[in-house]
Amino acid sequence: MVRRTPPSPGWSAADIPDLAGRTVIVTGANSGLGFVTASELARHGASVTLAVRDPDRGEVAAARIRAAAPDAWVQVRTLDLSSLASIHAFAGAWADEHVDGLDLLVNNAGIMNVPRRLTGDGFELQFGTNHLGHFALTGLLLGSLLRRPTARVVTVSSTLHRRGRMNFDDLMGEAKYSSWGAYGQSKLANLLFTSELARRADEAAAPLLALAAHPGYADTNLQSVGPSMRGSAFQRGVSALANRWLAQPAEMGALPSLYAATAPELAGNSFVGPDGRGEQRGHPRLVDRSLAAKNSADARRLWEESERLTGVRYAIG
Repeated sequence: MVRRTPPSPGWSAADIPDLAGRTVIVTGANSGLGFVTASELARHGASVTLAVRDPDRGEVAAARIRAAAPDAWVQVRTLDLSSLASIHAFAGAWADEHVDGLDLLVNNAGIMNVPRRLTGDGFELQFGTNHLGHFALTGLLLGSLLRRPTARVVTVSSTLHRRGRMNFDDLMGEAKYSSWGAYGQSKLANLLFTSELARRADEAAAPLLALAAHPGYADTNLQSVGPSMRGSAFQRGVSALANRWLAQPAEMGALPSLYAATAPELAGNSFVGPDGRGEQRGHPRLVDRSLAAKNSADARRLWEESERLTGVRYAIG
């Protein structure tokens, strides 16, 4: 049951509590929302792992965090969410290094509106990265999460989950592919995953909260990836102009994730987004989700399909 207690008006990063002693992983932490999220968590005392595909860019991001907050503890580890081998390697090495466990996993990384491509494991790229990659990562880190008394998993979705439909007969878009449709399906899958993880944790009385957040419309490089892959300078220009004039800064877009990650009053399966018109900008508050995202049968079916596709099974309880 989602607790409908709203955050305080104008909640900001200044309201994040002291996180000393907390251990955190943020995926996609070298830029955009992930960078802001990792920076604020580290600035408030957490030990943060930047899980990034490009370690050189990750080290640049880590140096920026340390320059702004000299006492911050950050490390960089390589993680490619489009590769099950990379996910296994990351999770295994991280768990060996951090035997005391994991307090917070922020499943932030993602791609949007890209031409149809396949991961090395044969998954459609958006579904494989945005959902299956994070599903596998969370499952492989579950033992570390359950070692901590108040662990959280925060998965970043989107308002575009409302355009998504779970096409279980064609999850990989082989018969018919729409770049926006595939993105919407992957963001819907993020919410179904969150609700099913929350249900299973509750059923097992496990000390784990599964929550979701979305940033509204935030100025990041996410919007430029699809046009770049298509080689469309026009689309890149349109995206840049829209970001400049319509989007809120990444610092604001990261607030829902930060609120979901740190606010003490939240219940499992909470969904946090901006409080402005259309949930496109503003300060964080609890928000609703589409009827498709509340479909418990689809959540269970997606879970079973995800276990089958990734080979990762969760042992809760």
